[in-house]
Amino acid sequence: MNTLSRTDLEALAAKPEGDPPEWIRVQLDTGGIAAGAETIFTALEHERADRRLTIPLLRTGSVGYSFADPVVEVQAAGMPRVHYGCVTPEIAARILGEHIGEHRLIDDHIIATRRRGLTLDAPVTHILVKDTSPEAGNKTGFFQFSLAEELKRRGLAERVQVVRALDLGIYDEGAVVQLLPSGVTYTNVLAPDVARIVAESVEAGKVLDDLLWKTPDKQVRIVLRNCGNIDPDSIDDYLRRAQGYQGLHRVLFKLSPEAVIAEMKASALRGRGGAGFPTWLKWQLTRAQPAAQHYVICNGDEGDPGAFMDRSVLESDPHAVLEGMMIAAYAMGASMGYFYIRAEYPRAVERIQRALDQAREAGLLGANILGSGFSFDAKIRLGAGAFVCGEETALIASIEGRRGSPSPRPPYPSVRGLWGMPTAINNVETLACIPAILLKGGAWFAGYGTEKSKGTKVFAVTGKVRNAQLVEVPIGTTLREIIYEVCGGVLDGKELKAVQTGGPSGGVIPRQHLDAPVSYESLQQLGSIMGSGGMLVMDKDDSMVEVTKFFLRFCVDESCGKCAPCRIGGYQLLQVLDRISRGRGTAGDVPLIQRICLTMQKASLCGLGQTAPNPVLSTLRYFGEEYQAFIEGGPSYARKMNKATPTAATSTKVSATP
Repeated sequence: MNTLSRTDLEALAAKPEGDPPEWIRVQLDTGGIAAGAETIFTALEHERADRRLTIPLLRTGSVGYSFADPVVEVQAAGMPRVHYGCVTPEIAARILGEHIGEHRLIDDHIIATRRRGLTLDAPVTHILVKDTSPEAGNKTGFFQFSLAEELKRRGLAERVQVVRALDLGIYDEGAVVQLLPSGVTYTNVLAPDVARIVAESVEAGKVLDDLLWKTPDKQVRIVLRNCGNIDPDSIDDYLRRAQGYQGLHRVLFKLSPEAVIAEMKASALRGRGGAGFPTWLKWQLTRAQPAAQHYVICNGDEGDPGAFMDRSVLESDPHAVLEGMMIAAYAMGASMGYFYIRAEYPRAVERIQRALDQAREAGLLGANILGSGFSFDAKIRLGAGAFVCGEETALIASIEGRRGSPSPRPPYPSVRGLWGMPTAINNVETLACIPAILLKGGAWFAGYGTEKSKGTKVFAVTGKVRNAQLVEVPIGTTLREIIYEVCGGVLDGKELKAVQTGGPSGGVIPRQHLDAPVSYESLQQLGSIMGSGGMLVMDKDDSMVEVTKFFLRFCVDESCGKCAPCRIGGYQLLQVLDRISRGRGTAGDVPLIQRICLTMQKASLCGLGQTAPNPVLSTLRYFGEEYQAFIEGGPSYARKMNKATPTAATSTKVSATP
């Protein structure tokens, strides 16, 4: 593309482009591709050619519905905009034949919009229906038939189609009906309500207040605002449809570096990598250091098992992360940046490199950007997959070409970082927030969250959960709301036992604390941490001792071995846990575990060793009876007791504290 000027960006801000009237988007992130999204894209291309259609076929990143990959979004003239989940090549062909050709939605694959309306501001064209009752005997087909028959009786069958939905985003609320295109949604619908819905809502345009679902969507998409909505390989899409680089424009021409830091202070954004350090303060400390060069680093070395937040953002909205890095660089006086991304994320690396190339070609990267006098460039460095390189000093060592192992702090990277120069290291999610904050203001961002933890947080909810997915919610949302109201509850309707947050460094939270708000402070009080955003759901069949062994083994394998408390303590702790899980434990093992954990917490060099005991201590705190059962009766007895008492609280025999 041609080099952009300041005037060009201002013109784009004045006349942003909306969506074209018709298109099909295939979500081609790593999760979608693993589920067959590339095959779906090819099938759509061939079917489109065979049918001689001209509807644009577009690529995009993930909207977050991991449970339904591959996901395809469709907008056709005169039709509601919908997502199709679990798409197969056969469904892809039907999308073009039935949806595009006949204006009919396809049963069992629609993921309903979460933008639910409260008024019927347009004639109803489609009715989505799904029975969300937990009881056996699904009645979705019955309600589809009943609504279709009532429409036929009133002569509306040609105008309105009734469709069985894959997911409506509402759970355990009986039969749920959504009217499109308005999104008006009714819950706990009974057979006598069918005639009312058709007569009063479909025919007369009246909302039935006694059935109306008024609860707003729990999610607020700030980090994920563009994910699934733009082509991540197109800077034009980012510029024209996502207010791309408008935050940078405001910073360069309307704000001083000090004013940018003040705006970030007003936002109260804290680092989303896990530590929760105030972003503005990190920038201010870095800026204050006298040096010939300052650096900014994007930490994309996401290593927690089951975590895919950063990967998804890098793959789905790379320009937003780059723009956030450039704003950070301007604020702290940096002229060079590095994206540190693990090599196991080839799609993320490819899309960030393309974003860098496109921004450089557009004049948004390099010398004298937009004629502002500000110069900045960035490069990619690949991580070799070492979990410890997510720690700041180890990451810096890796970029410098040295072995990735931590160094004592102070001095902190803000004072002495990359090649001895002041360096600010920000997580992917942190940087992705920044353009939106600079456009809408720090106070806007601080309007979400709790008193001490502002904004939103992205979580990768996995494990024994019905709908595993990326979730972005205001900080302070409860675990129960995330798991049950957003993700649909526990898989197969089983009883939830615990939730593990914060990855291998986090803790296990039992079901009795499901109503705890998810914030930095509350999770710490419960013996866990926010971490980068992993959230693992476990049901009553999961053994807490085995879960703890899994995470501890990961930490032992990933330890750099530099300090003895982590290297030796982690290994010895794993040996004790292994002995207990085999039924060979003794009464003295629990006090031994506690002493080792305390030593690792107090004496380890970096966060990996200091937090590795968290899963052990939290399971001892809440599920001490399971450890006692393994010690007293062996694995078979422990499994039997585990099923008999799935909600065991703190043991009276085993204490979590030394």
